[in-house]
Amino acid sequence: MSGNIKIVSVAINPVNKSGYFTSGDQLTGQISLQLDGDSKINSLSIKMKGKAEVQWTEHSGSTSVTYYDKQKYFSVTQFIIPEEQGQYNTGLILFIIVLYDASGSHVYPFTFQIPEQELPSSFRGAHGKIRYTVTAVLSRPMRLDSKDKAEFTVLHRGNPNTDPSLMVQTPQNCIVDKKMKLFTSGTVGMDVNIPQIGYKQGEGITVVTSIQNKCSRAIRPKYCLYSKYSYFAKRKRKVQTKDILKEVGEDVPPSAGQTVTRIITIPPSMQVSVLNCNIIKVEYRLRIYLDVKYASDPVIKFPIIILPTLEACDEEQPSAYAAYGFNVFGNVDVPGATSFPPKPAAPGPYGPPPPYGTYNMYPILNGFDWTN
Repeated sequence: MSGNIKIVSVAINPVNKSGYFTSGDQLTGQISLQLDGDSKINSLSIKMKGKAEVQWTEHSGSTSVTYYDKQKYFSVTQFIIPEEQGQYNTGLILFIIVLYDASGSHVYPFTFQIPEQELPSSFRGAHGKIRYTVTAVLSRPMRLDSKDKAEFTVLHRGNPNTDPSLMVQTPQNCIVDKKMKLFTSGTVGMDVNIPQIGYKQGEGITVVTSIQNKCSRAIRPKYCLYSKYSYFAKRKRKVQTKDILKEVGEDVPPSAGQTVTRIITIPPSMQVSVLNCNIIKVEYRLRIYLDVKYASDPVIKFPIIILPTLEACDEEQPSAYAAYGFNVFGNVDVPGATSFPPKPAAPGPYGPPPPYGTYNMYPILNGFDWTN
């Protein structure tokens, strides 16, 4: 009688404390299987995929129209247990299973290289998302496939040399003057400066505002940092704005001038800007305005680009074997394990794994039937 086998989990090894990846990084992880008795397997595969999707529905009377679009960035599949067994692939897989055979759980390490291309940062909104995932699929004869998925975060580094919008040191300045009407007489004006356009998560925006109050009432500067999410499909656009934080300055009395400096701190967990996706835009604005009673407020808006706080990967990533407390070769205190020749000098932490045929000898695994 055929036993039961299923994918328990897919796990991804972090490359830094924050757990994010960037284009060109090596991604490693493990697929964990649970086996009860003899089983037949057609194949075991792992797919790494990156894509963006948008969808929303608009209603007009009794008519509803759904807008949908997607953009694929990459899709790479590896067959850990291929449908047609190759000599070396099967051998390596057999060795790994024996190594982890003590508890009936079997672990398959995998390695991907994230493509070296302009990838937008991960994002999830009300009408769209940018996702990067690895999905394991276990195929068995006459059974439904067993699947598990793990998502990983990608951050776009940005390159100011190729993208002028990321010239983070570009100062911004704007001047506005407004004549008051109706219940308030006179004029008010402000000259606002911020030192740059791009800021990292958790960084402060220094806002210097020179205010001229030549009206009959006290005025008060106010600040608002807000988001603007845009989704695009079928030549239509869906826009959502949301206030993230608001701050209020001190009153400036009538017939007076004052220069005010304010630090607006960006939340450390704030979603980074997404400007390199065709169907999703994540933008931010800083709105500075003068609150004048019984009058329309003069307003200045600055675009703000939120950049990720990237950490250096200064720790070597442990191998998938070491993560489970085993040495790859040598005497392993596991039933059925075998001593093997010493492991060749390992490549750097981002080098490819050794070829399947490196060791040229593998123990035989009992309890598995690789045929259909």
